[in-house]
Amino acid sequence: MKVLIIGSGGREHALAWKFSQSKDVHEIYVAPGNCGMQDVCQCVDIKATEIKKLVDFAKSKAIDLTVVGLEQALESGIVDAFKEANLRIIGPTKEAALIETSKYYAKELMKKYNIPTASYQTFTDYEEALHYVKTKGYPIVIKVDNLAAGKGVTIVNNEEEAVKTLDETLRKHKFDCKKVVIEEFLEGIEFSLMAFVKGDKVYPLELAKDHKRAFDHDLGPNTGGMGAFSPVGQIPKHIIDEAMEKIMIPCAKALVEEKRPFEGILYGGLILTKTGPKVIEFNARFGDPEIEVLLPRLKNDLFVLINDLLDGKPITLNWDDKSTIGVVLASKGYPVKYEKGVPIKNLKQLKDVTIFHMGTTIEENIIKTNGGRVLIVVSKEESIDKAREKVYEEIKKIDCENLFYRNDIGKNNK
Repeated sequence: MKVLIIGSGGREHALAWKFSQSKDVHEIYVAPGNCGMQDVCQCVDIKATEIKKLVDFAKSKAIDLTVVGLEQALESGIVDAFKEANLRIIGPTKEAALIETSKYYAKELMKKYNIPTASYQTFTDYEEALHYVKTKGYPIVIKVDNLAAGKGVTIVNNEEEAVKTLDETLRKHKFDCKKVVIEEFLEGIEFSLMAFVKGDKVYPLELAKDHKRAFDHDLGPNTGGMGAFSPVGQIPKHIIDEAMEKIMIPCAKALVEEKRPFEGILYGGLILTKTGPKVIEFNARFGDPEIEVLLPRLKNDLFVLINDLLDGKPITLNWDDKSTIGVVLASKGYPVKYEKGVPIKNLKQLKDVTIFHMGTTIEENIIKTNGGRVLIVVSKEESIDKAREKVYEEIKKIDCENLFYRNDIGKNNK
């Protein structure tokens, strides 16, 4: 069987790595991929949003299953195009993917179907938005309505920060922003609950927790994720059950009711507040970097699992009891300005960990940085503490003058 994965980062590398362990899968392609994943797949020089080229490629190679990693491909309608061409693909249609691609749509859906989330208002006018923020007080959260690679959320703590954020978004249109959602700041423990979904059938994955802020102690700007771990000891089972009952299943049923049924991975970015779990955001695909720590714990054959889901068969997910931690190494200056093309040495010296490449390239047999987030190093051990000790011990062996990482991934997970 042949698998095509859409995307280029650590998530797609982890998916290719997992599919390579399937006895049924003999060829794996990733479009466009990156140089670091070529040990488990063939990279294809087609952008994730070049839908017609991807359809043609899938036909020419007789691809048996396509998995969409990148949200921009979903927004571009890749699932619709593949289904129209009778190609097997897992992911939501463009209409169903609005749950991620429009923060406004997601909030309106949650409001209509009583799914717990922060109170909010939506604005396109700078002056009206600033007036609203001033009346509500701080801290308050300002979100870009459209996709922004995980960087479109700002927690503002004073008027100066509010003015700066609203000027960048509604006046200067950073991230191509034309609309913002402004919502109350929720306090609590954040966690990621993903589930395989087909219509109103919802099958949860194990929990993971990522670290969004760039620096230790949750300081600095939001990023696409600086690390993750699983399981999440801070979240008891009854809270997971409540989140499934009040959030994940109702969301899947709501999309069916709205005549845009969801098929694929529904990602709930949730927070445990004093009044129970609430939604921070929904995504319409595997979380990154969460999936890099979940796939090493998943015992199932991913190819069989996904095909059973698409065929409407009930699925059962089986998990390793061990704990995983993944630490992201990012280019200095990320998520703002950063340099590319810096050599990375000694990767082969790391032992008993798995390295997924997020943003690398290779020139004259030398691996170099080629993005904001560059690598994620994942360890799996008997406990979170042992996994953390192991991953940081191995990361020290990497020689690259332009990389930084957080030192507190997975701490205080009790």
